[in-house]
Amino acid sequence: MKLINIYVALALLLTASTSFAQDMEDKMDKEDEEAISNIQQYTPSKLIGKGQVDIKWFNNLYTETESTFVDGEQPRQTFFTSTLEAYTGIGENNRWNVGAIFEFRSNVIGGRDALDVFKFDGEDTTARSGLTSIAPSIKFVPFKSVSNFSLQSSIFIPLVDNETENGVFLDQKGYTWQNRFFYDYTFPGNKWQVFTELNSELHFGDKEESFANNSLSLTPGVFLSYFPSSKFTVLGLIQHSQRIDLGNNFEQDFTAAGGGVKYQLTDALNLEALYTNFLRGNNTGLGQTFNLGLRVIL
Repeated sequence: MKLINIYVALALLLTASTSFAQDMEDKMDKEDEEAISNIQQYTPSKLIGKGQVDIKWFNNLYTETESTFVDGEQPRQTFFTSTLEAYTGIGENNRWNVGAIFEFRSNVIGGRDALDVFKFDGEDTTARSGLTSIAPSIKFVPFKSVSNFSLQSSIFIPLVDNETENGVFLDQKGYTWQNRFFYDYTFPGNKWQVFTELNSELHFGDKEESFANNSLSLTPGVFLSYFPSSKFTVLGLIQHSQRIDLGNNFEQDFTAAGGGVKYQLTDALNLEALYTNFLRGNNTGLGQTFNLGLRVIL
């Protein structure tokens, strides 16, 4: 009888241990799932769900002292673009998002310091600034079975009266139909991720009003990310842009490469910083970009 009692006690202990181990395993799996941050999950390829809100504020500062238009150095020119994108999810299955894009620009020429774009002294003959375009926009997943492939389509409406004033360019005076194709793949282990994009922009309008009107721009890009942790990533990128003449007698191309970091500040908010360098080009400047962005998903 004593031996039977020992066997029963051992059986109960084994059952309790197995149950406890299973509970701990389930808890760890759940924690691993919850540990996937927005910077891992919500690449530009992934859409938010119904009722969610995705807001991104991205700032790009491009500065140059070289270009393919002149030999040697030229007086510094700096172009700052601040873009605000806001989307909300509609429908079921995370397949449709609708929103809008707003672009504000501040540009300075004539050898002025790069940070002078933040003075917003538009009355000066070497500077211009203002809200330059708005764009209604949609994002959608074309194929239900491929949730990491999506398309963003936007129509940019120009708000500038003149593209150039006193030799200072502000923004294109023409409409742009932009279509961006996104795809990403996360390798097993969630440490490496590759993201690809093809940006197409059809520019149309009076060719006398903008250098870009009646042209098509194609810009493919590849981004490779490494995640030391779920909240932090280091990435490298390379992009090429090709402007195709559709009647405006102007062609252009450039290739740029760079890198950056992203960090998940809170469950909803992340920060990114990027740097790119223009390696080569035709009919373009050969400068650098410094980029800083904030994104919140609620």
